[in-house]
Amino acid sequence: MELHLNHYKENTKKLFRLATPIFISQLAVSGMGLSDIIMAGLVSDADVSAIAVSNSIYFPLFLFVLGVLNAITPTVSYLNGSNQRHLIAHQIRQGVWLVFVLSIPLLAVYLNSDLILESMKTPAEFANKAYSYLSIISIGLIPALLSINLRCLNDGLSNPKPAMLIMFTGLLFNIPLNYIFIFGKFGLPALGAIGCGVSTAIINWIMFSLMVTYCYTNKSQKDIQLFAKWIEFPEWATIVKLLKLGIPIGFSLFTEVMLFSTSSLIMSRLGAQVVASHQVALQTSSLFFMIPLSLGIASTIMIGQTLGQKEIHKAKYLSYHNLITGMIIALIIGVFIFIFKNLIPHAFTSEESSIMIASGLLVFAAIYQIPDSLQVITNGILRGYKYTKPTLPITLFCYWIIGLPLGYILSMTDWLGEPMAAKGFWVIFCVTLSLSSVLLIYQMRKIQSIPEQALIDRLEAIK
Repeated sequence: MELHLNHYKENTKKLFRLATPIFISQLAVSGMGLSDIIMAGLVSDADVSAIAVSNSIYFPLFLFVLGVLNAITPTVSYLNGSNQRHLIAHQIRQGVWLVFVLSIPLLAVYLNSDLILESMKTPAEFANKAYSYLSIISIGLIPALLSINLRCLNDGLSNPKPAMLIMFTGLLFNIPLNYIFIFGKFGLPALGAIGCGVSTAIINWIMFSLMVTYCYTNKSQKDIQLFAKWIEFPEWATIVKLLKLGIPIGFSLFTEVMLFSTSSLIMSRLGAQVVASHQVALQTSSLFFMIPLSLGIASTIMIGQTLGQKEIHKAKYLSYHNLITGMIIALIIGVFIFIFKNLIPHAFTSEESSIMIASGLLVFAAIYQIPDSLQVITNGILRGYKYTKPTLPITLFCYWIIGLPLGYILSMTDWLGEPMAAKGFWVIFCVTLSLSSVLLIYQMRKIQSIPEQALIDRLEAIK
């Protein structure tokens, strides 16, 4: 028992060493979104709603491509753990091709988002602002994705600190740039919510430049020779392997976020106050979600590197140790949200009706912390094993077949009783996240039951 406890302490320390800079990076990203909401809220609820609706279109597609690129992290961590660093640069260069190709449909959607907003009958008071926001933020799409490609390289090398510093730099730029463009300082017009899009596009280019500079000058990566070639022709065998690993990750992120984002679009017809309160609860939940998300990314790195070292048994108990740690932290977060549910909304809005609705929704956010933590950490573990295929059918079933229809029924119809408005979707969030965590843990146990040599052979075949 003492031996297992010592292993748990050792693994937990390593988990936190990796997860802490990742968390700060994610917190900086979330902080940018949070500052957008807070500063736009100083203008009007309509500006907050414009950002909420814009994000419900922007982020599901963006996170799909991010998920595909996340296939690079376990690939790099496995190659690094198995002393095959000479193969790493090739993966990153092929990731650049993935960025350019996958950006095309995203830009097509964002630049024609007015059609989506019109079909959803989004009120004109914030629909026009949402369309302009999406058009402008598209300018920074490609550099944002190229930055992620390089971040996945560093994460896979167990070196998440550069991304942390660069993301934090982006946050520091975000607040003054928002101030300038939202409120129209230094002779510029006051753009409101649209100003957030301008500042985000500028920051994406700044962060990309910093990431390239770091990777180019970092001596510890010289042996990888990433910049020995600035352009490398596409190699379809590598791209197909990355897509096979990354598409399920991308779709799992897309389907989960679509459940949350589509709920915002559906409820946009209920008016700015409902959308604003829903967004307050989502933003709070997203902020705390950065903690288990960071643990999940750190788990991918730890498991991938351990498997690269052919320590199959160690990877198995690492998985359970990380899940236990995630549950403990989720319980603490849930209690915190519940205790302060009436105070948190005041940070986002001064509208009393929006505050009252949001505080009720935060009860559900507190409830689903544990299943949400379990599912995101298990997802990270499965990526470390390069076993991502089952995540697609699981997330489709939980979030689209169950989540979206039942959420719509409870929120917008009287089929099962009085319409619950925003609360209907939040009840379903609790149900679907719980079901997803159970099914993903089953898949984790399934891949871990494979004999050691068979698992090693499988991993080597898809390195």
